[in-house]
Amino acid sequence: MTITHSPSPFGRVLCAMITPFTAAGALDRAGAQELAAHLVAEGCDGLVLNGTTGESPTTTDGEKAELITAVRKAVGARIPLIAGVGTADTRHTTELALAAEKAGADAVLVVAPYYSRPPQEAVAAHFRTVADASGLPVLLYDIPGRTGTRIDPETILRLADHPRIVGVKDCSYDLLGTQKVLSRAELAYYAGCDEHNLALYAIGAAGCISTVANAAPRHIRAVLDAFDAADTARARQLQLRATPLIESMMAAGLPGTVTAKALLSRLGLPAGPVRAPLLPASPQATAELHARFEELTES
Repeated sequence: MTITHSPSPFGRVLCAMITPFTAAGALDRAGAQELAAHLVAEGCDGLVLNGTTGESPTTTDGEKAELITAVRKAVGARIPLIAGVGTADTRHTTELALAAEKAGADAVLVVAPYYSRPPQEAVAAHFRTVADASGLPVLLYDIPGRTGTRIDPETILRLADHPRIVGVKDCSYDLLGTQKVLSRAELAYYAGCDEHNLALYAIGAAGCISTVANAAPRHIRAVLDAFDAADTARARQLQLRATPLIESMMAAGLPGTVTAKALLSRLGLPAGPVRAPLLPASPQATAELHARFEELTES
């Protein structure tokens, strides 16, 4: 049986890239360029910058634009760059969307407004306002565990009528709601939680936006490649083989930003420190992450 996937304007395997900093905590433009080029060479179709994993709450507006410009120079025009621009303020979000467009982004990722917990009518108005503000395509970012505000499936279906709202990064943990949208709208759905990459792809999602791909891009891609080759047994095997690393990076009590930076630093790739209020991973946690990575890559 052939699975019909949702539209994939940005490729299948996108990395939610960390934002490298220097030892002093400044934006490391050269490091970002090196890491971006490495991720693309290792199989990522596109990159998401200034997202949750990219420490968007603690980077300035200027740093966000600088990062996009630097990475664009490193990867060229062929690699899609999606810029996180979500804030709790509609006006600020539209300003970031315009700045991302000017800096060279191909699309923007817009999280549901957080903290104020607006009702669904206001959530929809927020996304429409941002989508109207620039010429860039918009991906909705549904991650209620962080924002406190769900983008309800019915709201997503209404927003799908907007010509520039083209996709969703799904961290809703609501498989039924995701299936409902996939069955009724032509949106580029991306799994935003690595444990769901294969499950959502198997029901027709466009691909994944992966934090684990910072460290293991070839393996994350191999899961979807196997599924596309109709080798579902191998796809399942590869997804399950990644489970210990996914758990260590995403569900062991530390944010994905912290674990990704700890592991990248251990692997000799640009990362640098995290910014407060985050704290670095302990030596014990870093050793555990590296052990899980070695198990995955050596098997």
